[in-house]
Amino acid sequence: VNATTIDGVTPLFNACSRGSAACAELLLQYGAKAQWESCLPSPTHEAASRGHSECLEVLISWGIDVDQDLPHLGTPLYVACVSQQIHCIRKLLYAGANVQKGKHLQTPLHAAAQHSSTEIVNLLLEFGADINAKNSDFERPVDLAAPSSLLCRLCIRNYMGRARLHLVPQLQLPTILKNFLQYR
Repeated sequence: VNATTIDGVTPLFNACSRGSAACAELLLQYGAKAQWESCLPSPTHEAASRGHSECLEVLISWGIDVDQDLPHLGTPLYVACVSQQIHCIRKLLYAGANVQKGKHLQTPLHAAAQHSSTEIVNLLLEFGADINAKNSDFERPVDLAAPSSLLCRLCIRNYMGRARLHLVPQLQLPTILKNFLQYR
């Protein structure tokens, strides 16, 4: 159950990658290692990045280190924030994940702010994320967030849908707003 491919992938990693919590549980019952050395792919990080919260729950119940820090990925919480997997973020935080540990000096809050995910930002703040933490470029999370004007444009364009963006010039709006919506 602990055989690895040439890339270091284990059956448990594959189960977590596919979102099969039942398979992950079975593998763990038969002796699969939940965590390996830092150079091998991590089932925990894979489940967190793909949004497989059930697999994450199984791994947590088997006592994995929720703060396992892989040099090339960071912590599972950071990976979940980069992938915007809110259910996995919740599971990790409730399991005691350190809200300040991310990837190098990037915190999970930096990742959430970079993706302008207000729901994730609010959740991280509820768990005590430091709004003044600086990354290696001395930037705070707020420095990485998109300006609200860009978010407004994105929201309007998303609401309209890709198929109707060609209709923007026909809207009864001031020219400056039409140009703004069309990136002119």
